Amino acid sequence: MNASDRTPADLLRSALASDAARPLVTYYDDATGERVELSVATFANWVAKTANLLQDGLSAEPGERVALLLPAHWQTAVWLVACSSVGVVADLGGDPAAADHVVAGPDRLEEGLACPGERLALSLAPLGRRFPSPPAGYDDYAVEVPGQGDVFAPYVPVDPAAPALAVGGTELTGAELVDRGRADARRLGLAGGARLLSALPYDTWEGLSAGLYAPLAGGASVVLCRNLERLSPEGLAKRVESERITSTLV
Repeated sequence: MNASDRTPADLLRSALASDAARPLVTYYDDATGERVELSVATFANWVAKTANLLQDGLSAEPGERVALLLPAHWQTAVWLVACSSVGVVADLGGDPAAADHVVAGPDRLEEGLACPGERLALSLAPLGRRFPSPPAGYDDYAVEVPGQGDVFAPYVPVDPAAPALAVGGTELTGAELVDRGRADARRLGLAGGARLLSALPYDTWEGLSAGLYAPLAGGASVVLCRNLERLSPEGLAKRVESERITSTLV
């Protein structure tokens, strides 16, 4: 990674320059049988499209807050880096009534209606499928994002010292996210080629770091598992072997 990187968006750009084809996020949902693998390049493309949707579709500006009412999921990881790219604060599980915009999963749509700003709904269905029809009060992310540009440039340069993430009562700047991610990568042994399996939720820093920031900062990759309790011990052992896991957090 580049020592001059000061935001998560910087880390992603460095990962692209280093090895765009390597896996970055592999996602399993053991309730649906879903498996999705995103290379650095594919993940970065989703981030660019989502950041363009934020900046142009939602007219989000640096310093605004986006309440992310989403679980640990590959699309949540995309949203976290997209928010960093625009300079808005990603508020994990934040109060939608106090946010400028809200992005909600299917089980938190009613809660998200309290947001006075723009609202996007994610089906979180396999293959990123859209809703049969957009939920009342929301636009469907899966409908809105495909037409966005594949290259993103912020209208205003992102300040690494500005708030970037709020989770569990803690607010962190972009620079702090990078520093903490690097420290956790060293602690977890996440150097290039390492594969971390994480079943931790995204409602704490530990879960967010393991599920995104530490692998990104360390040049490693994450196998993000949701509903892992449904997998047998034998199934978990097989996954660890097939995915070439080097460390596990469950």
